[in-house]
Amino acid sequence: MKQIKLFCPATIANLSCGFDVLGLCLETAGDEMIIRKSDLKGIRITKIVGADLPLETEKNVAGVAALAMLEAVDTDFGFEIEIYKHIKAGSGIGSSAASSAGAVFGINELLGRPFTRKELVLFAMQGEKLASGNAHADNVAPALLGGFTLVRSTNPLDIIKIESPSELYATVVHPQIELKTSDARSVLKQTVSLKSAITQWGNVGALIAGLYTQNYDLIGRSLHDEIVEPLRSVLIPGFDLVKKTAYDNGALGSGISGSGPSIFALSKGKATAEKIAKAMSAVYDEMNLPYEIHVSKVNDEGIKII
Repeated sequence: MKQIKLFCPATIANLSCGFDVLGLCLETAGDEMIIRKSDLKGIRITKIVGADLPLETEKNVAGVAALAMLEAVDTDFGFEIEIYKHIKAGSGIGSSAASSAGAVFGINELLGRPFTRKELVLFAMQGEKLASGNAHADNVAPALLGGFTLVRSTNPLDIIKIESPSELYATVVHPQIELKTSDARSVLKQTVSLKSAITQWGNVGALIAGLYTQNYDLIGRSLHDEIVEPLRSVLIPGFDLVKKTAYDNGALGSGISGSGPSIFALSKGKATAEKIAKAMSAVYDEMNLPYEIHVSKVNDEGIKII
């Protein structure tokens, strides 16, 4: 195989209580990427459509992730990458992760799969480090593995994949402002109270239990963020009203997607997810703020070959 075309999915990270450790993969939102072998060694980004991003390999998250991977495998050829962006940078649904994960996944396929999907996470994390200053895995892990992922540790890497309950849907609204992950991290405190930490631990454990037992009510009760959301929500226009609107229309839970400004809601069933989408849209229509909205099942496969 000389060339491969990929669907690189969007992701929701943190999921309220799981800052930097929990994420899920979306089915309907994502980028496309074409990767081909080249006689010239190294990595070249040859085309980017849909976003104003650097073509220089060392300044592009896909390029940095791919270079990290090539350091671990010996090849006498290189790769060219075309990126077709549909996920806006700074949207909070894993734009950099889609590019980073897509690059290493595609190259791995063209090399005959020397690495497992879990092993690819470490390389993709280097792209995230370029994007945000922090090599986190809560977006690249679900993008590569699909479903929900729990990052128990990044050193050594220890990731648990959890398949989604069959009726679980996500609604995501992205108000059209850009909120850089690095900026959203700058508002966070470096220490938390023991009381807040205990509450957060309880919610993380309960959310995992709810996913495994397909207990939708328990999932909903667990989607509460004691630590990060109170600090970041002030950066997002209309956050409190959008979240309340989601609950009023049947959401199990709602919160900030990744570092924002996107807001997610999880619900049982597609009809409820679409009802929530209409209600969220009405809030931003009233505010005259442009937005994008997505309704999606959880993608249990991750990156897909087109």
